[in-house]
Amino acid sequence: MAASSRSAREAKRRIQQMEAKRELRRGQEKRRKRDNLVAAGAGAAAVVLAVVLQLTAFAGNPTEAEYAAAQAGLTEPSASASSSPTPSAPATNGPNIPAADTAAGKTFSGQLLLNGNPLGVEVDGTKAPQAAAVFKSLSDEGYFNGKTCHRLTTADKFGVLQCGSPKGDGQGDPNYTWGPLENTPADNTYPAGTIAVARTGNNAYGNGTQFFIVYKDTVIPADAAGGYTVVGKVTSGLDVVSTIAAAGITPGASDTDGAPKQPVTIDSFSLK
Repeated sequence: MAASSRSAREAKRRIQQMEAKRELRRGQEKRRKRDNLVAAGAGAAAVVLAVVLQLTAFAGNPTEAEYAAAQAGLTEPSASASSSPTPSAPATNGPNIPAADTAAGKTFSGQLLLNGNPLGVEVDGTKAPQAAAVFKSLSDEGYFNGKTCHRLTTADKFGVLQCGSPKGDGQGDPNYTWGPLENTPADNTYPAGTIAVARTGNNAYGNGTQFFIVYKDTVIPADAAGGYTVVGKVTSGLDVVSTIAAAGITPGASDTDGAPKQPVTIDSFSLK
């Protein structure tokens, strides 16, 4: 009975997330047809929904088939694993992902250079050894050099700059995914200065090369997989990100979530 109840709760939670995505998509479609006055009112609803959708690598909206499957999972909690809210994914990392023990117990410090402006950073291999190992390896390879920060959010309690997408479009590399989640905040609060790992929704092994910098205290509700791995923090220069945020975002479907109006390039990311 306990397992069935848990399955039902998980299925219900997935349905709520899907409904939020569907509602956001409907709002965006309606917004294009409305005049500016009505669009301004719709923007406030879109902001709330954007927070609910979590900080992912811009995962797509659910299909009608996925939504129907979730409904079936709710009415039949003992359904097979195929109706689980967590996408199927390997519970182990591939050989191209550095081992957690290469960073376990270590603290790495260094510099992240954005548009020529330095941020001091620290990566914690004690609290997040797997994430620290990945980001130390990527920085040593020079992976981040020349990459962009494609996403900025400016809501009252959701202020982040997201970077590291392979092509700068928010998409990840399907051949470079890893887990598990580490050092996720129990209260879903990410203080200003936090550096955390972006991932695909509902997937504890959906981490990749993307990360986000929190420039003001931010609340991000956990999804079915949990929260987001906090890998480190900004030790100096956080005002660089605040200045980028102050310039705003490019006009789009949301007034508080989109591409930074001021283009942001990672000149370098070094850790020692």
